[in-house]
Amino acid sequence: MHMNQWVQSLIGRTPRRGMPVLSFPSISLMNITVRELIESPDKQAEGMKRIADLTDSLASVSMMDLSVEAEAFGSAVHISDDEVPTVTGAIISSEEEAASLAVPAIGAGRTGRYIKAIQKAKSLITDRPVFAGVIGPFSLAGRLMDVSEALVNCYDDPDFVHAALEKTTEFLISYINAYKDAGADGVVMAEPLGGLLSPRLAGEFSCDYIRRIVSAVQTDDFILIYHNCGDNVFKQFDDILKIGAAAYHVGNSTDIRKLLEIAPKDVVIMGNIDPAGQFLNGTPDSIYTETTRLMQDACEKHPNFVISSGCDIPPKTPWENIHAFYKAISDYNERG
Repeated sequence: MHMNQWVQSLIGRTPRRGMPVLSFPSISLMNITVRELIESPDKQAEGMKRIADLTDSLASVSMMDLSVEAEAFGSAVHISDDEVPTVTGAIISSEEEAASLAVPAIGAGRTGRYIKAIQKAKSLITDRPVFAGVIGPFSLAGRLMDVSEALVNCYDDPDFVHAALEKTTEFLISYINAYKDAGADGVVMAEPLGGLLSPRLAGEFSCDYIRRIVSAVQTDDFILIYHNCGDNVFKQFDDILKIGAAAYHVGNSTDIRKLLEIAPKDVVIMGNIDPAGQFLNGTPDSIYTETTRLMQDACEKHPNFVISSGCDIPPKTPWENIHAFYKAISDYNERG
């Protein structure tokens, strides 16, 4: 599949189709727990296939599990039956420790399972692209040194942060290329911690490193979609565009209507129905109304807009709400 052509085909495409980050809610379709899902490549692939059969998504997007890469480096991870895994505790506290940190082999921790899951999903899902989920380099560095410390260290100890970023960037290039070798059509890279930085710091500690990753992995048949759910997207937007990603996905804290006004018309912008407030905690009526409103506001003026969730949809999200999201898209298309 020529993925650059696929992205460009989304601009002005009718009828409109959504591409939410939808994977974890497959647990209710298979009557399993989050723990069982993340431990089994077969279940992950089966869940992606079930969602693909059940929805009219533009692509099949795997889990946005932002703990798996840190775990491969040696971080402790809290895993439960109902919630997305989380990293607990730092493993580096100085530039020297970051410099001596071993870059994990591909397959360390759960990375091998997730790569195998994408390979299986790609064999099952043949009617749309299949994307893996990965963390961004600064967000990964933050999990290795502690999120709060990472933000402070950008001012107080920038050499420490850069030393950690060299290791996370090296690993992510290898990890993403392993997904490419497994048959994935691309990755969705989540860089939530970068969204908390000032524009200058975001350029130095996040965007510059992601640009290196994009240059190393993105080809005509494999793309990187950049996700930022922070509050500073507008201030960072010039540097974000320089990343060179195939498309950009923003969280619900960003007014995507205003972002579309300043975004280049040949750049695909995705987002951003609230995954917690609407998908998880809303009602079918509320998510239908919000999705319809966003499409009416954004689609008619901006052919480069793709409706999506603002971030990864939580595991316990009711399927009635997910179906209401797709129903709103379908009804919008029927109204022309």
